[in-house]
Amino acid sequence: MLGAPLAELSGDQRFLIFLSNNLEFTRKIKGDVAALQHVVCDTFQLCKEEELLLLRQDLSITQVPMERCHGRGFQAEACFSQIQEGLRTYQSSLDAVLELLPGHAALVESLQLDAANLSSNIQHQMEDLGLATVTYPTETRGPLPAFSSHFHHQVGSFFILADFQRFLEAAYRALRHLAHL
Repeated sequence: MLGAPLAELSGDQRFLIFLSNNLEFTRKIKGDVAALQHVVCDTFQLCKEEELLLLRQDLSITQVPMERCHGRGFQAEACFSQIQEGLRTYQSSLDAVLELLPGHAALVESLQLDAANLSSNIQHQMEDLGLATVTYPTETRGPLPAFSSHFHHQVGSFFILADFQRFLEAAYRALRHLAHL
């Protein structure tokens, strides 16, 4: 089922409010991810991605693609679905960070809840717009990445957070793009 063309949505007040609210929500989540990145940097002295790139090859860290959210073939429906998939992936991946930083459980768990809530917001907006939606089970979590050492766990958590931050930046740009159509 196809929803309203994007041109028709640009004047829809409810859609604009959704975009405004979720741009702000995405900014908040980005700030929380940045706070955890600082904790990893301060605690483990893992601060610069370029110094760790060789180790990345040995780790099974899922990177979420965002190609459906930019470029000439941009489609709101596909982009929203890709953002939802990514939020679910990172919500699950944050379990590895939680395991590494139990002293920061409140922040990590809040971040997981925020990722779930943003995904839910997008799901509801897609339904409101009549866009095709894919419903995923809410409680299924993928397996945690298997780290061969505590150091690999630290580096893996560093990359989970760095990748999540890049993902959120791309999602933010996509939402902002929709707001300016």
